[in-house]
Amino acid sequence: MREPGCLIAFEGTEGAGKSTQLQRAAVALRSRGLDVLETREPGGTALGTALRRLVMHPAGPPPTPVAELLLYLADRAQHVAEVIAPACAKGHIVLTDRFSASTLAYQGYARQLDLEMVTRLDAIARAGVAPALTLVLDCPVEVGLQRARGDDRFHREEREFHARVRAGFLALAQGEPRRYCVVDATASSDRVHEHVMQALLQCLKLR
Repeated sequence: MREPGCLIAFEGTEGAGKSTQLQRAAVALRSRGLDVLETREPGGTALGTALRRLVMHPAGPPPTPVAELLLYLADRAQHVAEVIAPACAKGHIVLTDRFSASTLAYQGYARQLDLEMVTRLDAIARAGVAPALTLVLDCPVEVGLQRARGDDRFHREEREFHARVRAGFLALAQGEPRRYCVVDATASSDRVHEHVMQALLQCLKLR
């Protein structure tokens, strides 16, 4: 087993298929005898589950953009300390459905908060933990929204909001090509899985 373990993030707009591809990747990696932990943000801890309800299904008026940012970062701080860092220390490969790139894309690019501020606060929340690889499953906004399932408030955002999210992910990937891999999510599920596994095996230095 590789020591120490590492974190791999699956990112993308609504309906891009990241959750499905994460699950398929986990099965494939386990078939190679690797220790894999699947998790998600928000919601990878008990605190995160409560925060997920607050931020995605608020009982009253939705949180302001800054409040939304801080709720997500509270989830991340707990997630890293309670789940991700201990698992990586044990040599596990941690696959997370969303991580820092989502915060930058949604709260930075789409909510149009100051990117420097978002980046600085995210760095505090993740306490030095960073993905070895961030997979961005990319598809046109219209395609993703047609596929998307769920009734949280993000699914109800205007098309322009989702377009900014997508642009944010692509800008992040362009800025750090060694740490990001953009995968065409309009291909068949099997073809997307092939591309995901190629990137994963290269990152993990496996054949």
